[in-house]
Amino acid sequence: MVTVDDVRRLASRLPRSSEHLIRDRVKFRVGSIVYVAFSRDETIMGFGFPKEEREALVAAEPDKFLMPEERDLRYQWVQARMSELDEGEMRELVTEAWRMCVPKKVYAAYMAAL
Repeated sequence: MVTVDDVRRLASRLPRSSEHLIRDRVKFRVGSIVYVAFSRDETIMGFGFPKEEREALVAAEPDKFLMPEERDLRYQWVQARMSELDEGEMRELVTEAWRMCVPKKVYAAYMAAL
């Protein structure tokens, strides 16, 4: 199981990423674009994910992934139960959500530095 602190450690190293507390919810943004957000009780992590792929993701692992709330269906967004994620999977989901928000050259530079 991963925690908000695990995500924070990763997100704090991603270029242009910033953490915000909005309405008692921890969110990570690039500029004004939120790429990861947590439920108030920190049991659910919402993250940027291609709209056209999310139904397949949720169908493949319904115990782990959830469709976004109805008001968020118009966005490229999906949710995951924190208790079901491992560290490697969280790293991939958060990094890919961040990648969707930054210019390609920023992502390329980050990957080249790894």
